[in-house]
Amino acid sequence: MKYNPRLKQDIEKYKEYIILVEGNKDVQALKLLGFDQVYEIHKTSISLKERLEQISTFLEKKDKVCILTDLDKKGKQLYMKIKPMLQELGVRIDSSLRGLLIKARISHIENLPKFLEKIDKI
Repeated sequence: MKYNPRLKQDIEKYKEYIILVEGNKDVQALKLLGFDQVYEIHKTSISLKERLEQISTFLEKKDKVCILTDLDKKGKQLYMKIKPMLQELGVRIDSSLRGLLIKARISHIENLPKFLEKIDKI
C-alpha cells in the first residue's frame, strides 16, 4: 500500500477548523496532533440534537466545521445523520479533511497519531 507522503502536511491545513468527533479518545488524539477546537458529539445525558445545538451556539459564521466521525459503517451512518442537522442550524460543513482520511484508509480517528507516526518512519 502506498501512503501519501504529504498527508501530515495536508492535515496541518485543517488546524484552524472546528472538528467534531464521536468521543473523548478522538478528542485526545486530535489534541495530540495540535488541533485546538475539537468537540465530542456524544455527551452523557444530552441528546445528539441538543449537543449539536449547544456546539452551534459558539460557532461563528466564518468557522469551517469538519465532522470527523469514524470512517467505519457506524461512523458513516452517524455522519449522514448529523450533517443535515448541522446544516439546518446554519453550520458550514467542509468534508475535505474527511475525504483525505478516507483516501488514506484511516478508519478510526483515535488511531490517527499512531498512523502518522508510522508513515514518518517509512
